[in-house]
Amino acid sequence: MNIYNLNNGAKIHFIGIGGVSMSSLAIILKKNGYLVSGSDVKRTNLTDKLESNDIRIYYTQKSSNIQSPDLVVYTAAISHDNEEYIAAINSGAKVVERCELLGELMKKYKDVCCITGTHGKTTTSSMVSLIMIDANLDPTALIGAEVKELNGNYRIGKNDVMVAEACEYVESFLKFFPTKAVILNVDEDHLDYYKNIDHIISAFRKFANLIDENGTIVVNADDSNSLKALNETKANIIKYGMSKNNTYYPENIVYNEKGCASYDLMSCGKKLTEIVLNVPGKHNVSNSLAAAAIALDQGCSYASIASGLSKFYGAERRFEYKGKFEESIIIDDYAHHPTEIKATLDTAENISHKSIIAIFQPHTYTRTKALLNDFSNAFYKADKVIITDIYAAREKDDGTIHANDLVNALKINGVDAEYIPDFDDICQYIKKNSAPGNIFITIGAGDIYKISNQIANS
Repeated sequence: MNIYNLNNGAKIHFIGIGGVSMSSLAIILKKNGYLVSGSDVKRTNLTDKLESNDIRIYYTQKSSNIQSPDLVVYTAAISHDNEEYIAAINSGAKVVERCELLGELMKKYKDVCCITGTHGKTTTSSMVSLIMIDANLDPTALIGAEVKELNGNYRIGKNDVMVAEACEYVESFLKFFPTKAVILNVDEDHLDYYKNIDHIISAFRKFANLIDENGTIVVNADDSNSLKALNETKANIIKYGMSKNNTYYPENIVYNEKGCASYDLMSCGKKLTEIVLNVPGKHNVSNSLAAAAIALDQGCSYASIASGLSKFYGAERRFEYKGKFEESIIIDDYAHHPTEIKATLDTAENISHKSIIAIFQPHTYTRTKALLNDFSNAFYKADKVIITDIYAAREKDDGTIHANDLVNALKINGVDAEYIPDFDDICQYIKKNSAPGNIFITIGAGDIYKISNQIANS
């Protein structure tokens, strides 16, 4: 594999190497003969995995980490006033953002299937990958979370097929080279970059236009914004959704005691196969339809679709069962957008329970402020909501929004909500209020998972 005309043995350094996508790219390049190093601010299971692959990690971000590299890759979360980034720019090495490197990697594959949308990318990418593995297509896969069935967040295949998540943040997916794609949904998000929903739709429209008339776009026809994004595309369009008006749709949906669905995969009034899912929720019926549609376009059999989907038991932090405390169920979920929170709580409602207690860590000040009203309407299926401090991520607190603002908005809507900033205090609340039939769900894209981990392991 030749990246940017670099020979095997060239030195590649990653700033922010511990990210899910960055770590998978680093390992792929390491296994293709490059000398890889990187930096991050803290040790995680992903950095441990990188070190086990003989990749040197610096747990600080200083100029001294830049030691005559041939290529430097940085994550979009890195500020341009970062000391290490400035040193990389001044080093004379080629410096590229993660999405550009991933796009360059895509050029090496004949078939590149990009999964995009505001919600559901990780789950659907995992489903597609497992179907293609079952069909002996031996794909390379880059997933936005660790998946047990893939033994991690990536897979290196020997065939000419790649499955990859395509993130819309800062229009990074416009650096990609897809031959086919799935558009799951287009929702209002990342408003620190996008002006409004029309701006977001325009970005997805540009992405759709990357695929020529020989390619395929699978689209969720239940989502009007997704359809708007396709009004200029020359690609072949395949629609899926919950109604019979689509090319692929479900019939005879039945949920088991865990909230997992089985259904008949239908097309034009004909049953193609029976699907049995081992991930809960109605939203995963939709995700599995998308996976089936793109897999069929890739030439996978009905049998491989049914088999691959049945083997998927969920990605890390996607309605992940963490265990029990006494008789209470502990679940962790990555949801950080109102639409995702509604889906998470809908899924919990399908599980036998007495009370649902949601513990939410808002993610970024701009999202919390811009979507405050939507967040205040997203928790109506929870019996109790605990709100922690806002997780800053890449942002700085300008003082215009606080977690208590969300608590007050929830109370106005009749939701029993409480602000508890300290994680240890939340753990004590869970222990004190644990009872048979209670479901505690930690929700958010920050470090809220630490609470469910602590409780499950106590």
